[in-house]
Amino acid sequence: MGTSDLLTTGQVAASLGTSRQHVVDLCDSGRLRHVRVGTHRRIPSREVARWLGPSISTDLSPERERSWWLHVAVVGELVVDPARVVATARDNVVRWRELHRPDGRTHQALLQWEEILDADIPALVAALTDRSDLGCELRQNSPFAGVLDPTTRATTLSAFEAYPRAGSAS
Repeated sequence: MGTSDLLTTGQVAASLGTSRQHVVDLCDSGRLRHVRVGTHRRIPSREVARWLGPSISTDLSPERERSWWLHVAVVGELVVDPARVVATARDNVVRWRELHRPDGRTHQALLQWEEILDADIPALVAALTDRSDLGCELRQNSPFAGVLDPTTRATTLSAFEAYPRAGSAS
């Protein structure tokens, strides 16, 4: 493996649509293979491909696609009022972390959301709209409850139901 095959934590974060700190945490926990070059972590490009490659899908299950549509609507709210949307999500993360076991998957997802909320708006948009398995799993524990008003939520769900999907009769 040559040095051109090695990526920085920042490059990997951009590819995964997450924060650099989250990539560091994945490396330190052993979930993302890496090597050290001096004091720096470097991730082989094949590791990023392992995370992204087969897991990227435009063919989502109806449940995952429904969740994706709702989170795209959250992006609309984020663009209009980022302070409110981020504050609501942060409040939910804090409340929900107290309700879940620290060693459970939900708690881990909430920690990931906390890191994403600390990143910039483009990283947050990327996480909200990520169609990979990782993105879908993260949305299962989304802290954006309460961001969409009932009318926007209902309108989004109606649009989702009306939208023709591959394999369905039009």
